[in-house]
Amino acid sequence: MILIDPPNAAGRGRLWSHLASDTSYDELHAFARTVGIPERGFDRDHYDVPSEWYDDMLAAGAVPVTSRDLVSRLVAAGLRRRKPQR
Repeated sequence: MILIDPPNAAGRGRLWSHLASDTSYDELHAFARTVGIPERGFDRDHYDVPSEWYDDMLAAGAVPVTSRDLVSRLVAAGLRRRKPQR
């Protein structure tokens, strides 16, 4: 299932959502291609999506979830990729 959290992550003067799959990366990349998200938007286990695209992602079939739920579902599916420790 394709999941999206609310646009609440600030960066580069904008708010961003995270688009992820709790099924597979293949499902996530296929969805991203379908809706026109550039590959450069992929970050370890999700795509960063600007707030102005949020409604379009819902219309395309992404399921709205909280940020906490998105992370929990990635972890449960074994798809969470954390940032390397420095």
